[in-house]
Amino acid sequence: MVAHFLVVDDHPLFLEALKHVLHGAYPDAVVHEATSINSTHTAFESQQKFDLVLLDLSLPGTNGLDGLLELRTRYPKQPIVIVSALEDPRIVHEVMTCGAAGYIPKSTRGAELRIAIRDVLAGNLVLPNGYQSVQTDALPTNTSVLTQRLATLTPQQVRVLQMLRQGMLNKQIAYELSVGETTVKAHVSEILRKLRVSSRTQAVIEVAKTDFEVIVTNSKDRGQE
Repeated sequence: MVAHFLVVDDHPLFLEALKHVLHGAYPDAVVHEATSINSTHTAFESQQKFDLVLLDLSLPGTNGLDGLLELRTRYPKQPIVIVSALEDPRIVHEVMTCGAAGYIPKSTRGAELRIAIRDVLAGNLVLPNGYQSVQTDALPTNTSVLTQRLATLTPQQVRVLQMLRQGMLNKQIAYELSVGETTVKAHVSEILRKLRVSSRTQAVIEVAKTDFEVIVTNSKDRGQE
């Protein structure tokens, strides 16, 4: 069976290099291209499903993990590997909590990249070299201030934040909570203000530093608001 890959990257040279690596590993593969999240949706309209999507985090019109979260929401069964120049362990950690199938630094050599892609297709998680050894040290341990900020959220805002962590869009949250999208946007704005972050992606990243399930339980105990 012919493998179908989708490479999402707006840098022409790296896109060509990645195509070369894929064809080196799978000579008969069909490699599709996209340079933005919008053109990614167009690619899915024609192919519907790929054996693997290789996604750059830094794309036009996206902020942080928004592109990954959007694709994970719209195509939940699609394996997605991040191929990025960013190698911060915190970013790797957040990408994996969002359900990516792996994280490959752009600094990876071609031969190692081919092995990594084969490993992902075999069902294995692929992470940067040394990631496991630095992960714990790289993540802050003092989360008391963040926990205090989370405690100021209303139970409804906690539910909205819980859905943001799952990558749900405003219209999906509105449907689940039986409210209007305007109400959801208001909740999201309040969440960002209370957590002192500038985007929903940053909110998800901050929450990953805490034991959020405890916060959800405490919120339920406070009752509806």
